[in-house]
Amino acid sequence: EVQLQASGGGLVQAGGSLRLSCAASGFRFDDYVIGWFRQAPGKEREEVSCIRPSDGSTLNADSVKGRFTISADAMSNTVYLQMNNLKPEDTAVYYCAISRYGSCGVDGMNYWGKGTQDTVSS
Repeated sequence: EVQLQASGGGLVQAGGSLRLSCAASGFRFDDYVIGWFRQAPGKEREEVSCIRPSDGSTLNADSVKGRFTISADAMSNTVYLQMNNLKPEDTAVYYCAISRYGSCGVDGMNYWGKGTQDTVSS
């Protein structure tokens, strides 16, 4: 059974940092693209960052480039999202998800974890 457990959300002031973790199990880590997505109140879910653990390649949304870094630890089957210089517009529920077919888009993910709330105050 695929399980994706996100953690690390919280409340932070603008300019601060948070690190999210996604503990994964039930699938072969290197066979999937693993991504972080977010959904702000009243908005559609959007992709944030994705990583292909098999080769370390990453993809980041323009809105987070230079501020967020995604990484993967194959030993612990965990994907991290380091978020620096946070802005109020980063406030959202953050989800991790996996794609068996190389997608980094909301519609292309096969499994979703429960989200974790991040709130950035101004």
